[in-house]
Order: sequence, then C-alpha cells, then structure tokens
Amino acid sequence: MLFLIVFLLVFVYFLWQFSQLDHDLEILWALKFGKSISTFKGKVIWITGASSGIGEHLAYVLATTGAKLILSGRNESKLKEVAAQCVSIGNYDETNVMVLSFDIIDRQCHQKMFDKVLHHFNRLDILVNNAGRAQRAWFAEIDSEIDHQLFEVNVFGLINLTRIVLKYFLEHNPNGQFGVTSSTAGIIGSPFVSSYAASKHALHGYFESLRNELGRKGIGITLFCVGPTFSNILYNAFTGKPGEIARQIQPRTSNRMTTDRCAYLMACALANKIDQAWIARHPILLTHYVSQYMPQLFRKIAPKYFSERMIRQLRDLN
Repeated sequence: MLFLIVFLLVFVYFLWQFSQLDHDLEILWALKFGKSISTFKGKVIWITGASSGIGEHLAYVLATTGAKLILSGRNESKLKEVAAQCVSIGNYDETNVMVLSFDIIDRQCHQKMFDKVLHHFNRLDILVNNAGRAQRAWFAEIDSEIDHQLFEVNVFGLINLTRIVLKYFLEHNPNGQFGVTSSTAGIIGSPFVSSYAASKHALHGYFESLRNELGRKGIGITLFCVGPTFSNILYNAFTGKPGEIARQIQPRTSNRMTTDRCAYLMACALANKIDQAWIARHPILLTHYVSQYMPQLFRKIAPKYFSERMIRQLRDLN
C-alpha cells in the first residue's frame, strides 16, 4: 500500500513538472546535466534569417558566449542593427560579427556568399538554417504558385546552401554542425497551414536522410521543432493567393513563447547536439508527444479535436 502511495505521489509530481515545461525531456536533461552554451566561445556560426524573430534573438544569445557570427537576410539595414547589438552584448571587436545580406532563394549567389565567410573568418563551424516564411490559407483555396514560392524559400534555397557547406565540412571540418529551424508543423499536419507544414516536413526528410548517410560521423544535425513564438512571421506570411501577404498581428495575450527564451533553448539543443528538439509550450508540446508516441490514437482524435473554433485559435497561435 505504501509503495502504491509513493508511486502515485511521484507520478503526480512528474505530471506537474511536465505541465510546466516549454521544451522536451531531452532538452531538460541537457539544461541540468549537459554542455553549457559557453562551448560556443570562439566558434564561427552563420545564421540565415537573422534580421528579426528567432534568428535575431539567437544571434544575441550566441553573442553572450563570445561566438563569431555571420548574420544573413534580405534586410541589410536591419542586419547592421542586429550586428551592432551583438557587438555590444559580446563586448568584442566588430570584426567578430559579419553582415552578409542576400536572398536565400538566389541559389546562384550561395557559393559566393560562402567564399566571403571563409575569406573573413578562414573557417565555419556551424550553419543555422533559419530563413523561412509562414503561410495561412485553407488547403482548397491555395494557388499552386504559393506552393512553389514557399518551397523556394523554406526548402530549395536552404538545401542548396547546406550542400555547399556540407562539402566544406566533409573536407575541412568533420565536427561541423547544422541547425535547422523547423516547426511543430514539421511533425504534425496542422490545419490552415498545409503548404507551410509540407515545406517543414520536407526539411525533416532531407536532414534525417542526411543524418543516416553520414552514419553518425562528427557532423551534427539539430532540427528545432519550434512552436508559437512572438515574432513578425505571421505579418509577412503567404496566404493562398500569389502576391498577397497575411499581415496578421499576434495578440500580446496569446499563449506564445518569448523569442529570447526560444533562442536560448535552441542554443542549448545545438550545444548538446540534440537530433530533434521540441520547443513549445503546452498544449502544443503535449500534442507533440501524443502524435509521436500514440500516432493511431492521435489520428483518430485529431480531426474531431480540430473543430473550426479550435482551428481559429491554433491559427492565431502558430
């Protein structure tokens, strides 16, 4: 009887602790017993999509460790502002932060951009593939042109740059790393974001295949499955019509993670070479676990769970 009571108390305590988490159990272990993000000191790290949102705040987190940074995106003026903030945070020389502005879909310039990185720093240790755009529309209302445009940004440009850097890692830096910003939608087929979800699923297909091809060599790959965070990603999101953007402003009262918290957890996952990091608040985090560990149950209950009212709420979150 005593054993049963103790077991129940431990189980209830575990459930309470789990309800407080905004990350998976592997990250929890890393935070308590793993490597500190201070291991990035002196590392050369390239972040795409660094002018705002998660990429911007990841740059700030890494700057605190003394990492050398390359910041890329389309908005050069904003990148320079981020770079200046990184220099201030890192309290180091401005030559330790390089601004490299380009459009990720311009695949012809990728090799040239990488050559500039090597010319400036003489090496690269980590590429964080963070560039991307969101999308909001019902499946039946999406013009096929949106699918093509979204995949150019979220998949094809990113994969092309990865292949260029991979060749360098294989020849010159066998301990190199890739960080890839995926999403909850990279695991779960979320309603109202089918094109976006498909692009994130595609990233998992590419990088999980690459992981197996490498056969657990020194090169690390961390997929960040990020839930709702406060950023401007929804404002610039595609809709279902070419040339139209959502211009959706996130309510301050929504159940989102702060961008700096998300960036810190990403840095922790990267430092500990976690293969797939789930970074989200509940109920999204719980949905991750149910969908992965009880897939048949999830597929039965999800269509009923995703009522039109619930879809509207999730649309505001994701």
